[in-house]
Amino acid sequence: MNLKNTQSSSFLKNYKSILLLLGGILAGSILGLVFGKEVEVIKPLGDIFLNLLFTAIIPLIFFTIASSIANLEKSEKLGKLFVIVIGVFLSTVLISAILMIVGVLLFPIQQDIIISKIPLESIQESSAGSQITQLLTASDFFELLSRKNMLALIIFSFLIGFSSLHSGEKGKDFSRFLNSGNEVMKQLLHIIMKTAPIGLGAYFAYQVGIFGPQLFGAYAKPLGLYYAVCAFYFVVFFSLYAFIAGGKLGFKVFWKNNITPSLTALGTCSSIATIPANLEGAEKMNIPSHIRNVVIPLGAPLHKDGSSMSSIIKIAVIFAMFGKDFTDPETLLMALGITVIVSVVEGGIPNGGYIGEILAITVYGFPMEQALPAAMIVGTLVDPMATLLNANGDLVSAMVVTRIAEGKKWLSANLTT
Repeated sequence: MNLKNTQSSSFLKNYKSILLLLGGILAGSILGLVFGKEVEVIKPLGDIFLNLLFTAIIPLIFFTIASSIANLEKSEKLGKLFVIVIGVFLSTVLISAILMIVGVLLFPIQQDIIISKIPLESIQESSAGSQITQLLTASDFFELLSRKNMLALIIFSFLIGFSSLHSGEKGKDFSRFLNSGNEVMKQLLHIIMKTAPIGLGAYFAYQVGIFGPQLFGAYAKPLGLYYAVCAFYFVVFFSLYAFIAGGKLGFKVFWKNNITPSLTALGTCSSIATIPANLEGAEKMNIPSHIRNVVIPLGAPLHKDGSSMSSIIKIAVIFAMFGKDFTDPETLLMALGITVIVSVVEGGIPNGGYIGEILAITVYGFPMEQALPAAMIVGTLVDPMATLLNANGDLVSAMVVTRIAEGKKWLSANLTT
């Protein structure tokens, strides 16, 4: 009897946070189904939770990246790590895009998409050089503190880490400050995540109540195809990546520790908001700090398996709208190129811009005023699943990077599973 009580107590201790999170999401989903659009009244609870996360994420990214690099023994190790990270990111993005292309070829999207008129964001035209400058840098220090300049902040954090690393003994005090700041931010995020069941519950209620009915309109087939292929990729390919990274133990460890990151991604529709949960999950997976503190913050704005797949489905929808052939080899190769670009430049915040759609429409020569609204609708409705793959892809990629960088025995046999 005591053994049974002990096992129950251990289960509740290990899964208490996950069970609370699932309970909040389930309650929110039920509220959304029952009350529909009226559930929007509790959306501020989700907004408060998300705002708390966003305000904590800026210093979190700075301290995790800068402290991780400052603690490296040799700068050559970082260069090798970068090559591995970029290689893994690019490989998974292309694999996911090719899988979606296969899905579209097997289940063609018919020409039954309704061209809907919805409000468009104002798009400012600028030169390619200006866009690259804005993507990689900020014109003033305070602008680095905005999540809209996430890539610029990451680059700045790397530079601070390098500077601390090369300062030697004179920079030791600053390195200790970075380490201390990293620990403080981790504790802050633990506190914020205690409100996740309420915050994510409110967000799920809003999504189900507001967007749920739209899934059954003219976009049902492409959306169904997207969610089906993505679910297959999520279960099968992420399992394969985890197995490649750590064998059977890697498979088990990944699926045990990716639940909270997955629910956070689905609830917030934000890769950036999932960074804290991913970092915590990566730590539980025994991924070394110098790898997880680089791969996961860097992956949020740069690595997007889900966005690459959504890019393909949106292009296919636009081709179906105008009765064009999507199966031409040149068209497919161009779609892959666009997908890689989208994965790099598209933001990691909810509905963070329509650069990918605009790029695809421009390259293929479709009329912007007709094609963009359809692409925006599809992009909005696939956002939860896309974010799930984007965020969880960072986590499993961190495992693969560790396998390549640290060898096949990186996952300790003594790890508690």
